[in-house]
Amino acid sequence: MKDLIRRCWDLYKKYEEGINYLIFGFLAFVLNYGLFFLFESILGMNYLLATGLSWLLTVIFAYWTNRTFVFKSKNVSKGSLVKEFSSFIGARIATEFLEMGFMYLAVEILGMNSYIAKLIGQVLVIVSNYFLSKLWIFKKK
Repeated sequence: MKDLIRRCWDLYKKYEEGINYLIFGFLAFVLNYGLFFLFESILGMNYLLATGLSWLLTVIFAYWTNRTFVFKSKNVSKGSLVKEFSSFIGARIATEFLEMGFMYLAVEILGMNSYIAKLIGQVLVIVSNYFLSKLWIFKKK
């Protein structure tokens, strides 16, 4: 049993960044999707407004978790934090436009259910955000 735990721990350490991104990406997805449901279904917001507002709140959560637990950023100076946060927000804005465009295309043009479209859109966003974060925002120096 100890050997199994050790092997699992070794695997986790080997793929820690990817595993942590999946865990916190999943939590961000749940938060985003839950807020979208709350805003659209319970509060009756337009699906695009609900998408935008759920995105904004999720981005704050995602920055903190990506910086702290996934990419373990060592930036501490004010200038480097501002640059890192600005890059993060810029990348997230780009992928939000991707999601909004996909949502519009899927719901308005293709007639897809907004919840299914949101699910597919989130998968596109999560994958895009990982690569932008890994290769641009939190890249190791």
